[in-house]
Amino acid sequence: MAATSARTLKLLSVLGTGATLTAEELATRLGASVRTVRRDIDTLRELGYDIEAVRGVGGGYRLGRATRLPPVVFDEDQAVAAAVALQTVPAVLSGIRENAARALTTLRQAMPARSRVHAEAFTVSAARNYWEFPAAPIDAEAVGVIGDAIHRRHVLRADHTGEDGPTTLTLEPHHLVVWAARWYLVAFEPDADRWRAMRVDRLEPRMPTGRTFDRRDVPHGDPVAFVMSTHDRGDTPADWPCRGSALVALPAPVVARFAPGGSTVEHVTDSSCRLTLGAWSWAGLAGLLLTFDADVTDIEPAEVRRALRSLRTRIDEGLGHTG
Repeated sequence: MAATSARTLKLLSVLGTGATLTAEELATRLGASVRTVRRDIDTLRELGYDIEAVRGVGGGYRLGRATRLPPVVFDEDQAVAAAVALQTVPAVLSGIRENAARALTTLRQAMPARSRVHAEAFTVSAARNYWEFPAAPIDAEAVGVIGDAIHRRHVLRADHTGEDGPTTLTLEPHHLVVWAARWYLVAFEPDADRWRAMRVDRLEPRMPTGRTFDRRDVPHGDPVAFVMSTHDRGDTPADWPCRGSALVALPAPVVARFAPGGSTVEHVTDSSCRLTLGAWSWAGLAGLLLTFDADVTDIEPAEVRRALRSLRTRIDEGLGHTG
C-alpha cells in the first residue's frame, strides 16, 4: 500500500510539470506497467484531481489547469535540487538572500519527512572561484522585469551603459543566459536590425511598453552558443594585479567562447582578434595566452613578453633534464 501511494504521488508530481505525456512515457518514468499507470490515474481522479485525456497526435494525459496540487509534492531528487538552488542563488542575484532563506525554510517544513531528510543533507555555501571572474550579483528586481518581458513577448525599453556612454535601447528580449556567474540578455534590436548579447548588469529596464513582438530564431539556434561566441557582449577586463593583451591568430568568436571571464575580445580580421585579459601574475597571464595554441603577436606590455621568454626557458630546461 505504501509503495502504491508513493507511486501515485510521483505520478502527480510528474503531471504537475504541465507536460502532456502518453501512458507509455508515464510508465517509463514510474517504472511501472501501462495498466498500473491507468489505474493510478483513476485513483487520482477519484481523489478529485482533474486528469485530462488528450486525443490525437501529441496526445496523452495532463493535469487540468483548475487542479491544485497538494503542498510540495517532491521526490528525493527534486528536494535536493530545490535545496541546492535556494542556497546558491544569492551568489548570482542580489536582494534575494532573505527571501531565498525563507523559501527554503517553508519548503522544508512542507516536505514529507523522507524528502526533508534529503534536502537537509545539503548545506551549501557559495564561494568565489577566481578562475570564473564572476560579476557582482545582479539585482533580482531587474531580472524579474526582463524575465516578465521575455515571457509576455513585450518590447523592452532599457538604459544601457556601454563603452560609448549611456544610451536608451528598444529591445525584443528572447532569453536570459547565466554563464560563469554573469547574466546576459539575448535580444534583437530592431532599430539596428541585429542580435545582441548584453550584460544584464549594464541594463536598467524601464517600465514595460506593453507592445508585443513575434519571436525570432536565435542565431546558432541556441542562446547559450550565441552568448559564448559573441565577442562584443559587454565584458570588461577584471581588476587583476597584472593585465595585458595580444593579437591572437584565431577568429574572435572562437576566442570569445574560450576566453576566461573578465577578459575582452576585439575583432581585428576574420582570422585574428585582440585578447585583453588579467591574472595574478605575469607568468599566469602568459600561460593563459598559451592555452589557445595559436600564434600570438603584438604582445603588451613588456612584462608579458618577458614572462613568455621565462616560460620558454623553463620548459627547455625541463625537457633537457628528461634526456
